[in-house]
Amino acid sequence: MHSKILWPKRPQLFTGLRLSSSSSATHHGLLLHASAGKESPLAVLPTRSLIYSVLFTSVISSPLLRPCLGLLKYVIESKSSLLHPSRNPAMRSVLRMTIYNHFCAGENEAEVRRSVTKMKALGFKGVILGYARESIARMNDVKHPATAVNTKQDVLDRAVDEWKEGNLRTLKMIGKGDYLSVKFTGAGPTAVEALTRGDHAPPPRVQIAITEICAAAAAQGSRLWIDAEQQIFQSAIDNWTIDLMRQFNSKGTAVIFNTIQAYLKSSTENVSRHLRLAQTEGWTLGIKLVRGAYIAHDYRSRIHDTKYETDRNYNHIVQSLLTRQSPAGDSPAPHMFPDVCLFVATHNAESVRKAYSLSRYRTQNKLPTIPIELGQLQGMADEVSCELLARNRSSEVAAEHNSGEAAVPGVFKCLAWGSLEECLHFLLRRAIENQSAMERTRHTAVALRKEAWRRWKSRSM
Repeated sequence: MHSKILWPKRPQLFTGLRLSSSSSATHHGLLLHASAGKESPLAVLPTRSLIYSVLFTSVISSPLLRPCLGLLKYVIESKSSLLHPSRNPAMRSVLRMTIYNHFCAGENEAEVRRSVTKMKALGFKGVILGYARESIARMNDVKHPATAVNTKQDVLDRAVDEWKEGNLRTLKMIGKGDYLSVKFTGAGPTAVEALTRGDHAPPPRVQIAITEICAAAAAQGSRLWIDAEQQIFQSAIDNWTIDLMRQFNSKGTAVIFNTIQAYLKSSTENVSRHLRLAQTEGWTLGIKLVRGAYIAHDYRSRIHDTKYETDRNYNHIVQSLLTRQSPAGDSPAPHMFPDVCLFVATHNAESVRKAYSLSRYRTQNKLPTIPIELGQLQGMADEVSCELLARNRSSEVAAEHNSGEAAVPGVFKCLAWGSLEECLHFLLRRAIENQSAMERTRHTAVALRKEAWRRWKSRSM
C-alpha cells in the first residue's frame, strides 16, 4: 500500500493567473489563464511553432489520430514513387516542413546545433538528444556461404559499431549538462539476444562500446540516460545500467541515469533496490522516472490496472525521493540515504507541478531533499514546459533581490535527430506506443488554441 502523499500547500503558480472554471480545466486541474495585463507562459513560443502545435495536438486529441497514424504508416512504408518521400520531392517537402520540423531536431549536425540553440534561447537549461536510427543487422547481407559463420559475425559486429559511432556523433552535438539518450537494443541482435537471455553483463563488444560512450559523455560534462524497454529486456538493462553507474557516478554527480517505468507494479521496489545498492556500495544514483510506453506490447499483468494507480504511483515515487525516503517503505536513516539525482520525465502537468512545488518548498525551507530536473518531448506538452520556464523566470527575478534564493529545477526538452525517413519511422513507433496517452492531450490543445486566439485578438486590435 502507498503511504498518503502529503504535498506542501501549492502557492499560486504565477502572479495574476487563475484556474479556469471550464469543465475541462476543472477535470484536469491544469489550465491557467492570464489575467489582463499578464503574459501567458505560452507567449515565448514562436508563432510558427504555436500554429503547428495547435494543428498537431488538435489531431492527436481527436478521433482523427488513428486514421492519421494509419495514413502516415502507409506513406512511409509505401514503395510507390508517388507516395514515398525518398522518391517524391513534393511529398518529402510537405513532411519535412510539417511533421519533421515540429518534432525533430535536424538531419545533420548544423541543423541539430541550431535546434539546440533555439531551445536554450527560449530558456531551457538544456536538451536530451537521441539518434532516431536503430541499428539492424540483416542476415541477407551475408553473401558468401562458404564463410557464413565469419560473415554473420561481421554483420553483427557492424551493427554494434554503427550504434556506437551514431551515439558518439550525437554526443558531439550537445554540450555540458545536456543528456544523450541511449537504447541498448539499438546495438542490434548481439545486444537483443543477451538482453533476452537476461545476461548479467553485456557481450564484450557491446560492453566496450557503451563504456566508450559513457566515458566520452563524462569527459565533456554531459550526462547519459539509458532508456527503458519492454519487460523481456528490462531486468538485464537494469543490471547493465547499475554497473555503469557504479563506474561513472560518484561524489554526488550522476553521469548515468537509469529509467524507471512507474506503470509497473514492481517499480517502487525496483527504485528501493537501486537505493539500497547505491547506499551500500557508495555510488550516486541517477533515476529518470517515466510512466511507461509499452502497455500494448508488454506483460499486462505487471502493469497497474488503471491510469489512476499509475499516476498515484508516479507521484508517490517522486514524493518519496524528494523527501529522501524509500518508496517501498524501507528507508534508511536520513543520514544514510544515498546521493540521488532525479529526472522527472513526463507530460502530466499535475505530476510536474507537484514535483516542482515540493522541490522548491523543501529547498527554500532548507529541508533535506535531492536535486531534480524536468523535461518533455519536442513538440509536445508545450504548455507544461512553458509554464515551468515562466515559473523559473519569476524565481530568478526574485533571486536578484534575495541572494539566499534556492536554485530552481532545470527544464529540458527531449529531441530526436536523423534523416527524414529515420525520424518518421521513429516518430511512428513512438506514436503507436504512446497512443493511449496521446489521446489524453485535449487540455494541451485547449491551452494552445487559447494562446493562438489571444495573439489573433492582439493583432486585430
